[in-house]
Amino acid sequence: MRSKTFGSALIVAGTTIGAGMVSMPLTSAGMGFGYTVALLVMLWILLCYSALLFVEVYQKAERQDAGIATLAEQYFGMTGRVLATLALVIFMYAILTVYVLMSSDLISTVLPALTEYGTAISVIFTVFFAIFIIAGTGHVDIATRLLFIAKLVAFVVLLFLMLPKVTMDNLMAIPLDKALLISASPFFFTSFGFHVVIPSINRYLEGNVARLRTSIIVGTGLPLALYIMWQMSTHGVLTQSEFVQILNQEPTLGGLIKAVTHITGSHFIGWSVRLFSLFALITSFLGVALALFDCLDDLLKRVKIKSNRLSLGLLTFVPVLFFALFYNDFLSVLAFAGQMFTFYGLVLPVGMVWRARKRYPEMPYRVIGGNISLLIALLLGVLIINVPFLIQAGYLPNVIG
Repeated sequence: MRSKTFGSALIVAGTTIGAGMVSMPLTSAGMGFGYTVALLVMLWILLCYSALLFVEVYQKAERQDAGIATLAEQYFGMTGRVLATLALVIFMYAILTVYVLMSSDLISTVLPALTEYGTAISVIFTVFFAIFIIAGTGHVDIATRLLFIAKLVAFVVLLFLMLPKVTMDNLMAIPLDKALLISASPFFFTSFGFHVVIPSINRYLEGNVARLRTSIIVGTGLPLALYIMWQMSTHGVLTQSEFVQILNQEPTLGGLIKAVTHITGSHFIGWSVRLFSLFALITSFLGVALALFDCLDDLLKRVKIKSNRLSLGLLTFVPVLFFALFYNDFLSVLAFAGQMFTFYGLVLPVGMVWRARKRYPEMPYRVIGGNISLLIALLLGVLIINVPFLIQAGYLPNVIG
């Protein structure tokens, strides 16, 4: 594999693997390992497919460095640009809000003496890492490299400690409700959310379709393997009934860590989960915050509003802090983020490819499956977007509680 292709695959993998991975056991405790793996594989196929749809559309992009909002404008006019931009910005705000909420809970488990200062922790966490974003990409790069290495080391240690404790009885546990496979889909969906980097990779690979396609498939295959190993560790070590009971009482990262520590009897494993979760949270927060910062910068430039890094920083982080402090329902925000990403990462590319195939019937590369696959992907996207409403209406079970 050529170096640029390999590097692009690592960018995809690095963007994909983040704090969403940490929350997976919270939303899959009642599903059992088998159903969890099935959901992961299905979503991997679906999101690989939608990413390759972007590759197909980029063949006829007006310029090589076009962003996804620009592509949406090319096929749906200004309405398409506005909807694509709104979905992306709202998605990133929602994800950052989830990370701030997680930071308070997670840091409290690392430093129990700070449990009563959840609000202060959220504020300090946000302000501290906002300084890196405002200071510039170089500072974010240095911090991310160090934290990414620490995250990988913590994950390897965690697997080394947990995998020997896995039992087949735990892995063979049946789901409490088979409909949980549908209920958990919006939460899992965001764990394969790398689509925001496709424009950058396309530009880096100079629009080479074959290399872009390879980088996407390889770059998402690695996270899939790691996700399955992570789920094997948690589902294989934790007895489903005890796990669900603990999470019903405390459906947070703190609850997950307490469950792991209680059931394994190992405080060292509990601390490994804490450190891995903390490093994953920070690297994800920095990456998404930087993407939102740059997105807002581009948006203000397009509407000809002058800004500096400080004003962009305030615009990036003040709304996040507001929602984290005054709307602290972790799972609801995560589900909402999944809805926004479903539109941006699935419904939008299906619509653009549908238009592109009619406008340019002789495009050299077409994703396999024809229009039938487009229709199936669209229907799945609509279903995932509406899952939170179906749960609220009582047609689907809650993933926790």
